[in-house]
Amino acid sequence: MDHEHNASKLTLPRAADKSVHRQAGEASLPPYRVLARKYRPTTFIDLIGQQSLVRTLENAFELGRIHQAYLLTGVRGVGKTTTARILARAFNYELLASEDQLAIDQPTIHMPSLGVHCQAIIDSRHVDVLEMDAASHTGIDDVREIIENARYRPVMARTKVYIIDEVHMLSKAAFNGLLKTLEEPPEHVKFIFATTEIDKVPVTVRSRCQRFDLRRIDAGLMAEHLHKICQAEEVSIDAEALMMIARAAEGSVRDALSLLDQAIAYGSIQGSEALIKADDLRLMLGVADKVRVIDLFEAVMAGEIAQAISLMQEQYNGGVDPAQLLIEMAEFVHLATKFKLSPEVTDSDALTPEERRRGRVASERLTIPVLTRAWQILMKGLEELRSSPRPLQSADMVLVRLAYAAKMPTPSDALKLLDLGEGLNGSRGALKESLDRKTPASTNASTPVSVKAERGPNLISSNPMRSFVATSPTVQVSQKLLPVDSKQVEAISVIENFQELIALAETKRDMRLKIALENDVRLVHFEHGRIEFELAPGGARDLASNLIQKIQAWTNERWVISVVASGGKSTVKEQRMLKEREKRTDLESDPLVAAVMIEFPGAQIISVRGGEDPSSSAEISEILYDDFAAEDND
Repeated sequence: MDHEHNASKLTLPRAADKSVHRQAGEASLPPYRVLARKYRPTTFIDLIGQQSLVRTLENAFELGRIHQAYLLTGVRGVGKTTTARILARAFNYELLASEDQLAIDQPTIHMPSLGVHCQAIIDSRHVDVLEMDAASHTGIDDVREIIENARYRPVMARTKVYIIDEVHMLSKAAFNGLLKTLEEPPEHVKFIFATTEIDKVPVTVRSRCQRFDLRRIDAGLMAEHLHKICQAEEVSIDAEALMMIARAAEGSVRDALSLLDQAIAYGSIQGSEALIKADDLRLMLGVADKVRVIDLFEAVMAGEIAQAISLMQEQYNGGVDPAQLLIEMAEFVHLATKFKLSPEVTDSDALTPEERRRGRVASERLTIPVLTRAWQILMKGLEELRSSPRPLQSADMVLVRLAYAAKMPTPSDALKLLDLGEGLNGSRGALKESLDRKTPASTNASTPVSVKAERGPNLISSNPMRSFVATSPTVQVSQKLLPVDSKQVEAISVIENFQELIALAETKRDMRLKIALENDVRLVHFEHGRIEFELAPGGARDLASNLIQKIQAWTNERWVISVVASGGKSTVKEQRMLKEREKRTDLESDPLVAAVMIEFPGAQIISVRGGEDPSSSAEISEILYDDFAAEDND
């Protein structure tokens, strides 16, 4: 700790001692200094969580490659202004010689003790280290004053340092006025900028600075830092309470110390020490018990809605904000996902043993699609909750939504159930049993389950044959997934070629569709699950959409069916007529038939029956005899 750590520590006197002091008229205690200022780092050694920054600056100072301008960025409370002051000390560090210490009169980041200018720089009162808040000095006139004063050499120190906090608040004119001096400053001038919104700083300014992004402090490292401060302040605090403060601070050291200050005042007093318990801190912060949050999450994912609502009400009665509860549930979902994808996170010091154990269990039981869907529902519910006039009721409905969705099939499972993935086993009972298994425990198993899928030119499927890509200008027919009802599911028929499709239409007694398939479809491509055809002249334009619905009703399968402009083969009717003409031509060329036609002038071949390839003239003669006999009888 720095020298301030050895200053007078926080002491919580007994109430009786206070009354004695008041009665004796003793002088009041010195003004209290908040922990965020009392334990502000004064050297780079005290700066926690910024190892990359410290290493870069250490090497730069050792090599004499000290930049003219630095830009420090990061979230609130990570040490931007503190780092700027430490840098100002490093630029101007000067230590007089003593019995056990050699004199130091050069820039260095190794500052074993306070130098000549250090205390004044720490207290922000050094004449050559000028701090300016850009939020209240935004204009070109303020920058013009900096430019004018920069020409003069420092009064006392080695380097004149300008620290501009929240530099992004400067006006456009102020930034432009600073550019020339920033690019070519006098050798005795250094600039240090700090900002929380780096995107608002012009690129022209950023390119002239050496940029450092200060990181958020890890919760485990933050808890360790707070523990040292509690020891210095003679404060007893639970490990769980420390972790709660570290998490609530969200990586900000200043926020963590402010919360610790508040927790010391809120906690109980034992003798001359403050005692901070996790339960007290939970009430102060309004956060839920992590164990109860995990209990709530497990109840929801198990479909136990009544228990989940009861747990929510219990937490709400204990002072927990419903929105905060959803946030902590989402954090556990994230934790379980990390356990599943990156098991090494179990070694994090930021986790309690209970979180580590139950997070691992949740990651083993839940799949990634289920976890990501839970995350999306919680995030969407949180948005609704923040705009709702009834937060508790809205949170209850989010839990209900999550409980029902937890047991619903994921999109990939739904595709498999509908025979688009790996397929069903072909029985109605298997489909109904699969749907029943996906129904939450608190629902009626007979409730029909509807699955909605997004359709588009790229159909996601494990089978590449399910994908549809247009090869020519087409009329794409969008598909509609009908609700799956066990009463409507019939025995599944498998269609492997176009002839089987026509036969199925005839079996289902849909003669209109059968005739349309034979007369109006000029087939381009056929495979299981996909048909591409050209519509014959005069064909019905709704044939594709009608065919999609019929196939789905008959086979419980969704097919990709598209109509193209050209490239189709002959229709079934045209092929049949062509074969008949070929047979008639072959028959007319037969010598025996030719002799018959000569013997009987005016005779005509009315029809050709039998095998497609008559094997002998005797068979042909038999056919012809039967036909002519029939004509004579007429």
